Amino acid sequence: MSEKQNIEQMVGFFDRLKNIFIGKARDMNDSKLLHKISLVAFFAWIGLGSDGISSSCYGPEEAFRNLSGHHYLAIFVALGTVFTIFIVSSSYSQIIELFPHGGGGYLVASKLLSPTVGMIAGCSLLIDYVLTITLSISSGADAIFSFIPVGYHSYKLTTALIVLILLIVMNLRGVKESVLSLTPIFAIFILTHVFAIFYIIITHGANLAVVAHDTSADLHSSFSEVGVFGTIFLILRAYSMGAGTFTGIEAVSNGLPVLREPRVKTAHKTMRLMAISLSFLVLGLMFSYAIFDLHFEGDKTLNAILFEKMTASWYGQMGTIFVFVTLISEATLLFVAAQTGFLDGPRIMANMAIDMWFPKRFASLSDRLVTKNGVLLMGVASIILLIVSKGSVKLLVVLYSINVFITFCLSQLGMVKHWWQVRKTDRKWKRKLAINGIGLILTSFILISVVIIKFTEGGWATLLITGMLAFFAIRIRMHYYSITKKLHWLQGTISSHLNEKICQFKLSNIDPEHFKHPNCDGKTAIILISGYNATGLHTFFNVLDKFSGVYENFIFLEVGNINAGNFKGFDHLVKVKMHVDDEVNKYIDIANELGYYARGYWNVGTEVVSELERIVPRIIKRFPNATVFGGQLVFSEAYYLSKVLHNHSIFTIQRKLYKRGITTVILPIHID
Repeated sequence: MSEKQNIEQMVGFFDRLKNIFIGKARDMNDSKLLHKISLVAFFAWIGLGSDGISSSCYGPEEAFRNLSGHHYLAIFVALGTVFTIFIVSSSYSQIIELFPHGGGGYLVASKLLSPTVGMIAGCSLLIDYVLTITLSISSGADAIFSFIPVGYHSYKLTTALIVLILLIVMNLRGVKESVLSLTPIFAIFILTHVFAIFYIIITHGANLAVVAHDTSADLHSSFSEVGVFGTIFLILRAYSMGAGTFTGIEAVSNGLPVLREPRVKTAHKTMRLMAISLSFLVLGLMFSYAIFDLHFEGDKTLNAILFEKMTASWYGQMGTIFVFVTLISEATLLFVAAQTGFLDGPRIMANMAIDMWFPKRFASLSDRLVTKNGVLLMGVASIILLIVSKGSVKLLVVLYSINVFITFCLSQLGMVKHWWQVRKTDRKWKRKLAINGIGLILTSFILISVVIIKFTEGGWATLLITGMLAFFAIRIRMHYYSITKKLHWLQGTISSHLNEKICQFKLSNIDPEHFKHPNCDGKTAIILISGYNATGLHTFFNVLDKFSGVYENFIFLEVGNINAGNFKGFDHLVKVKMHVDDEVNKYIDIANELGYYARGYWNVGTEVVSELERIVPRIIKRFPNATVFGGQLVFSEAYYLSKVLHNHSIFTIQRKLYKRGITTVILPIHID
């Protein structure tokens, strides 16, 4: 068997393996593709709302814990929490309307405050989503292993890592696939918890008067112990420490691109589902805590204690079964909550990459139309954090929730500024300003409280990591800005001397028939281009200069890259195709003017290297004496981030074509 056949067999094997675990490539020419992979409100509620809904497993408990024994004051905390949920969700509904293509807090802060402030908001959210993934999986593992004998607890971290890896693979397959597979878990959680709350209210309705009396007595007791202001401080402290309840509300505005058209309408439905369900669970659970006058018992969660007391009088094993199913649904929903980090984290990373704060490769889509690099980075970062923290929920919860409130505050501030600026043109500006203004006050209070309380416990580490990420983002932006300026200079230089170069390389005797009937056996140069730009023109003229008179045919080959920035539906895809076709034709016109036969080949796709590897051999069949040429930027200085920030895909292409026996020449492009 020849080496070529061995290579083809190996490639085929890996393709089959990829198709089994990740799935087959999406058809980019399918006009209904976006409709098929997008989420309706119900599935968006599951995929984007699971983080917020799962916070009912620990948010109310954390608030209850910080009431210093005055447990009936939890009712005031619950009412304040519900009010905040609706204020924050209403404010983000306004963000959705103003930014219908998504972007959330990052885009709001970037457009309405400044790009640098937006970058800080984006970095804060990215760290928060890594913590969301890690904390959710660690909490889920803790909950599941609470039912397992202590002797098996040494496998808890391994189990958490396996679940995390499975989630990474599921998200590499696609957004809709990952959400559909997690729907049963979400449904069981909602059904069991809604039933439990209604059951408690119906069966213990007579106790509500007693609860009201005890709440009043607890309030007077706290007044006498710590005074009016001390009581207010106690309630506000518990309210701010239960701030984990609000995390996840921003997910809908960040994840707009994955929603079904009309996206704004779908987003509003999703936001309402999330706000109503979360408010009902928080209020219902905290009222239930008060009805049963619960107290903490060892390592048991407050929900576990509640459900055990609720089912104590049930017949036979019915109570035990219900408690087991309910708590297992809580544990597994925490795994599902990690999905929010995988859906929104890579999306924010892609937006930041498009704006040059992050390496541009994070805006790339896989052939499954997933921001693959973002999913992998979020997954790897979470794996590292999970191993370093050893899955300690106590440690992770300290780091959690600070960053999301940084973004909350910046988003609300940007919206307040916007409504004030448009007050003369928007009749409803006062109401809109009030919603975002109240949201700004509430989220600022929570942020300041959480930072002060958690700073010495480890909150400083979150702020330090966020600061470091912001520093790297600034360095990346400076590098890209410098390169962009140099490329613009090169483009301007080539454009201003284009006529000179055409005169320099123009053939003395041009045969028009040659354009129609090329000599397919003649020497042919296949020029790889990435658009009508400085690098493509430089490569073309470099071939003419260094291989003067050698090539009589020129083939211009471009693969238009479909990324998170330009994939917004089939209509946008058509525009990309038209743009690529126009760019290729510009090169053909120049080559024809010089007297050469020229032809263009193009396609659009997410995997540029794979597309080129497929197209080039087909061209070689028609033009067997062809050589492939590509350009590569060369820096005079050894930039330590150049390998990360620039794809160097031409070297990968050269390697793959070399294995097929196709000569590929890389021409340097010095831009310094």
